[in-house]
Amino acid sequence: MSIDTGKVCALVTGASSGTGEAIARKLAHSGVRVALQYFRNELKAKQLAIELGNNSFAIGADLSSPIATRKLFKEVIATAGRLDILINNADTAVSSFIDDESWINDWEEMMAINLRAPAILSRQAIKYFLRSQIPGRIVNVAARASVKIESPEYIAYAASKAGLVSLSHSITDSFKKEGILSFVVDADSVRIQNPLPRPFYFVEDRIIDDSIFTNRTIEEKLASDIVAKVLDTKHQAGVGYSDSNASCFPE
Repeated sequence: MSIDTGKVCALVTGASSGTGEAIARKLAHSGVRVALQYFRNELKAKQLAIELGNNSFAIGADLSSPIATRKLFKEVIATAGRLDILINNADTAVSSFIDDESWINDWEEMMAINLRAPAILSRQAIKYFLRSQIPGRIVNVAARASVKIESPEYIAYAASKAGLVSLSHSITDSFKKEGILSFVVDADSVRIQNPLPRPFYFVEDRIIDDSIFTNRTIEEKLASDIVAKVLDTKHQAGVGYSDSNASCFPE
């Protein structure tokens, strides 16, 4: 089932710059109305919403707060009248060695923003999709650290991203019969190899056409292209994640 992008709304967290901005631009170019979540960069987010068109809009929210995160979802529904796509892109990476006095606080901050906020938004979205009978899509932007980490100061970051991968698998396994799809995008791999290496793990034993990955790096534009292709999938389930060398998604 393909999405009729002219009739849908997407929420993109961390959308005022970087990968989130690129994703928002790609979605808007496809005709999607985009709700841009920002934290501090209000002016940039609001200017971007105007530039994107399609009645896109920006909403400020502190994703480290469960209350603010739930309020964000409610404000999107109140403003747009619906939601079809959730892109959990916002994250934080704090360098914190295990003997640092701030380690516990750093751990809690990264878990709050990188895992708890996506979980809250996913829960709210699933409840809304089921109630509204919308075959919604959830995309979680993970990182290579979810499967491989070589820097001890980023253990907490790696754990939060691994949790995000597990969350996506759980959503698909639990709600694919209702048409709710969850995907993982690795926005952190440096280069995609061709032919694609193994192993890969995903719900359906299929690999996306790797022609778009040949000799390309996953930067902001490629991340947005991948998300757009994932959202256009015709398959009934879709969770994929990448190892340290490559990304994979259901075709």
